Amino acid sequence: MRLGPVFGAAIAMAAVPLATLLVLAASAALSPVAAMAAGAVCALAALLLAAAYTRDVHLLADTLRHAALEHEGGGSLPLALPRFPALQRLALAIGRLVRVRDARTAEVARLSAANEAIVESLPDPLLVLGEDRQPRRANKAAREAFGGAIAAVLRHPDMRAAIDRTFAGVGAQTVDLHVPVPVPREVRATVFLLDPPLPGGTRAILTLSDRTRERALDRMRADFVANASHELRTPLTGLIGFIDTLRGPAADDKAAQSRFLAIMAEQAARMNRLIDDLLLLSRIELDEHQPPLGRVDLASLCARVVAGFEPQTAKRRMALLLAVAQGAAEVTGDADQLAQVVQNLIDNALKYGREGGTVRVELAPASPLQGPVRPGIRLVVADDGPGIARQHLPRLTERFYRVDAGRSRAVGGTGLGLAIVKHIVSRHRGQLGISSEEGRGTTCSVWLPIEPP
Repeated sequence: MRLGPVFGAAIAMAAVPLATLLVLAASAALSPVAAMAAGAVCALAALLLAAAYTRDVHLLADTLRHAALEHEGGGSLPLALPRFPALQRLALAIGRLVRVRDARTAEVARLSAANEAIVESLPDPLLVLGEDRQPRRANKAAREAFGGAIAAVLRHPDMRAAIDRTFAGVGAQTVDLHVPVPVPREVRATVFLLDPPLPGGTRAILTLSDRTRERALDRMRADFVANASHELRTPLTGLIGFIDTLRGPAADDKAAQSRFLAIMAEQAARMNRLIDDLLLLSRIELDEHQPPLGRVDLASLCARVVAGFEPQTAKRRMALLLAVAQGAAEVTGDADQLAQVVQNLIDNALKYGREGGTVRVELAPASPLQGPVRPGIRLVVADDGPGIARQHLPRLTERFYRVDAGRSRAVGGTGLGLAIVKHIVSRHRGQLGISSEEGRGTTCSVWLPIEPP
């Protein structure tokens, strides 16, 4: 304890009694010896009282200082209490206030954590915007849906216009967007202003509701009806014609019946394949905006698919070769869909390649020159067939696009194989490339990321 405050307090306490004794001694009402003795006792008592009082004041100051440190997480209230009753009551009141404050602080922390958990677990993407219209935070759904493309979503012209109108005080705005990144999707965005702003600079809330599946369902219904009616018309017409013939002129012609029934079975099988492919393509498109989360060993998957093509290769006297380079690791994906990719590419190569030729299936780590900079695996399926003219290449992944429609139908093609491949690769955040040279064959390459984007 410093002595300066003690002496100062003692002088303040003893000043009046000492002045009184001095007056009494000067007026001869009190002898000098008695006045000096009384003054000494008074000074000593003032000094002791000042020391006790100063100690209590210091304890009270420590109480306040520790209360402040405890609020910041750096200390706790001392156990010692002042001796003076008034200061003791004040210290106890401070302790009660600190406990009330701590309880309220803990309650605020619990409520804040609950709010964070609610925002984080919302199924729809949510962004918190600051006064500068930039995102302050994004919940889990937003991070998973858009990743690093959140800034691109906010730069969308319609999105910027809706945010500007909201900040201008027009009110909450809702706008439908077509967002091309990281995959094309339909989004309904709603932005509303917080008034007054929340602590931390939070000025507005932006919710992004993914309507891709709903829109895809609408398109799927319309496309399925249009495509099915167009593609099924020819085999159905043929079947109806053969049925009429079997009922009429060929009713007793066993040879004609056998020939027509074989053709009818072929047409029915073609319709069945077409419907299967249309349904498969529709299911893939529904989930295209949601990347898969499983792990797939492409090497063993390719080996199983290649083994399943032995009857076709034997029938066309073709060689199907699989080469897996060292370092061909697992990828993030859907095993069934990736098997469909490999199957469709090999099936096309065997159908349209040169009879007696060779189809090569290669799997190897991709170099940065063969795809994005991120680590990935490159799958290549190449044949040495007649090849495809350059003008057809950009349209090969369109639905029902055929370079040679007659030959495609003759070998059992539906015109949907590469369209299915394109949408599966898109769902896996990969890349599909097709190159061909007439007279030298066609090469299809697929790049797939090792880790999810």
